[in-house]
Amino acid sequence: MPGKHHKQEAKTLWVVLLTAITMVVEIIFGLTTKSMALLADGIHMGSHVLAIGLSWLAYVIVRKVSKSDKFNGNSDKILSLSGYSSGLMLLIFAIVIMVEALERFVNPVEIEYKEAIMVASIGLVVNIASAFLLHHNSEDSDHNIRAAYLHVIADALTSLSAILGLIAAMIWDIPFVDTIAAVVSSLVIIKWSVGLLKDSGSVLLDIETGHKGHNHDHGHEYHHH
Repeated sequence: MPGKHHKQEAKTLWVVLLTAITMVVEIIFGLTTKSMALLADGIHMGSHVLAIGLSWLAYVIVRKVSKSDKFNGNSDKILSLSGYSSGLMLLIFAIVIMVEALERFVNPVEIEYKEAIMVASIGLVVNIASAFLLHHNSEDSDHNIRAAYLHVIADALTSLSAILGLIAAMIWDIPFVDTIAAVVSSLVIIKWSVGLLKDSGSVLLDIETGHKGHNHDHGHEYHHH
């Protein structure tokens, strides 16, 4: 068990470092080139550094408490608690994207298409690399690694939908395509985060799920093996 967690701890740390470096680079270039798109994405990357950093920290805490004689609780619940917290962050993140997209729909702004596509592409590459790092078998899974994985997949989805939306808007001159793309990806992310909150919340409350038939989203295979 500790060996498995140690592997997940190393994976999450690599993703935190990769995301943090991207964030710093984007913010520096955003400031020097006065690019609002780069700056905004750099700040947005910060929210993922926090979320995945929380996942990494949860593994560190589990490792520490498993060696401690004073701790007599269920250390695996720390991972569910972290997953639950991260799921809440993901839900907020999806709602913020949706609100921003709808605001842009009401008050359209002039988009620097080429720059925006470049920024979204950087995000997509970083998140695909992170997803490869965080990929895990279902028997190695817990709510914590699943939350970190969902964060990078959700971010990859928003980057991809932004790229497709921006290209369509640039070619056919219909600026609201990227708004629709953002709203659709937000709805998908909300569904994922609610599934994660249900699964991790039921573990925290000692509710037996996965056998009663109501837990039919893609998270049920992660329950106790």
